[in-house]
Amino acid sequence: MMKKTIQKVGNGVKPPLGSLVSVHYTGTFPDGRQFDSSHVRMEKFKFRLGAGQVIKGWDQCVADMTKGERCTVVLPPELAYGARGAGGVIPPNATLNFHIELFDWEQ
Repeated sequence: MMKKTIQKVGNGVKPPLGSLVSVHYTGTFPDGRQFDSSHVRMEKFKFRLGAGQVIKGWDQCVADMTKGERCTVVLPPELAYGARGAGGVIPPNATLNFHIELFDWEQ
């Protein structure tokens, strides 16, 4: 089960499934080491909500966010990369933390 903590409350409007959402995020391990960030690339990350383009925990978390919301979410391995890990960066069965801000979306 994911654990979500809201840092900034959004406007109350949630993105519809299938919309192209735009977020900024930073991913860290539980010890605080950063493994990825859209801020470093200075470009928001976009993906189709609910289409399986991202890890399960992201689809679940962002679907529950509202426009302008900023949160931290802790994802257990089964909602992240599971036993396979990812690209030599994420070890197998890793719990991951993400700081996510939802900016907007389009249909």
